[in-house]
Amino acid sequence: MGNLRPILTIVFIYMSSSLLAQRIQALEESSTLGMTKKARELAAQGHKVISLSVGEPDFKTPAHICEAAKKAIDDGFHGYSPVAGYPDLRLAIANKLKRDNGLEWGSENIVVSTGAKHSLANAIAALINPGDEVIIFSPYWVSYSEMVKLADGVSVVVQGAFDNNFKVTAAQFEAAITPKTKMVMFASPNNPTGSVYTESELRDIANVVARHANIFVLADEIYEYINFTQGGHFSIGSIPEIKDRVITVNGVAKGHAMTGWRIGFIAAAKWIADGIEKLQGQVTSGTNSIAQKAAVAAFNGSLDHAYEMKAAYDRRRKLVVGKLREIPGFKVNMPDGAFYAFPDISYYFGKSDGKTTINDSDDFCTWLLNEAYVATVAGSGFGAPDCMRISTAAADEQLEEACERIKVAVAKLK
Repeated sequence: MGNLRPILTIVFIYMSSSLLAQRIQALEESSTLGMTKKARELAAQGHKVISLSVGEPDFKTPAHICEAAKKAIDDGFHGYSPVAGYPDLRLAIANKLKRDNGLEWGSENIVVSTGAKHSLANAIAALINPGDEVIIFSPYWVSYSEMVKLADGVSVVVQGAFDNNFKVTAAQFEAAITPKTKMVMFASPNNPTGSVYTESELRDIANVVARHANIFVLADEIYEYINFTQGGHFSIGSIPEIKDRVITVNGVAKGHAMTGWRIGFIAAAKWIADGIEKLQGQVTSGTNSIAQKAAVAAFNGSLDHAYEMKAAYDRRRKLVVGKLREIPGFKVNMPDGAFYAFPDISYYFGKSDGKTTINDSDDFCTWLLNEAYVATVAGSGFGAPDCMRISTAAADEQLEEACERIKVAVAKLK
């Protein structure tokens, strides 16, 4: 019996996992979270790992925001909050959208959720029926296609070209539309590429949407304040002809260094906001009360901290891209926003260090972590299997050392 115990344990684990709902079995593990987990395991073993796998600001939440949270605790905001968010937060968001984005929405058009990720999932679940097609501009954030899958929708991935800074054109978008198309979704600034769609490009995309009355736009603008272009950020939802069919998603995580506070929101036509509120009321109800009061301070307060962080990210992107361009075989664009570099590493596919052969970006990133103790994320999870994502949200010294480690490591691949 003792010899059978390991076999029975394996059988039990297999049977248990097979009892999970098919929708869960079909989900892919988040590649960003998976690589971060591996990096932490190596660090726990005593290795000096430089983790550039997480898309998280390396700055502290500004003091005035923290003070607002402390005051909320002292003032007794300890109970359940309204499903769609506290009225003062929804008003602060509406004012921010008018001030920064040219979006005329009232408080009734806002639903606050537990992070922008939650807001995206809510919007997809509220609008997508089984079999509906969702056009996703690629490269895309890893969770987009999985959220569509959870809603029983069908992802239609349209690839942006490296030579166009990974941006999808309006012509490509229109060519992908079928009678089943219900939604198009994209991020600008983009995770993982750092690409930013210009106002002209977004107006061209809006013209396509205007010609197809049943298509909605899910616009992920979480990196809004980390934009290095002269034209700055432009919200596609500010275009009057399609305003009522645009769901704008944003939050406090990136621009205000509040990733752990988990506050995101949607801004949309009232019937869409009402549907999302109805859904949220049956799943999570209102999000964290203290975090909401902190977010009020973030949206109503000065943006000086956001501009300071942006300046640091600007310096770092130039540092990292410059270093990566010194590595033979690496092709990399200069990102216009966010805090990532996204080099094409396909030059190394088929090469080996004598022990490991690199077949794809997953192999490359796993090998790099084990060889150089630098954690990155394979582009396969972002819909770009020739690339890898490197977060530049780290100290300059760490970024320099990471790039040097990568350069030394890849020299072993022949």
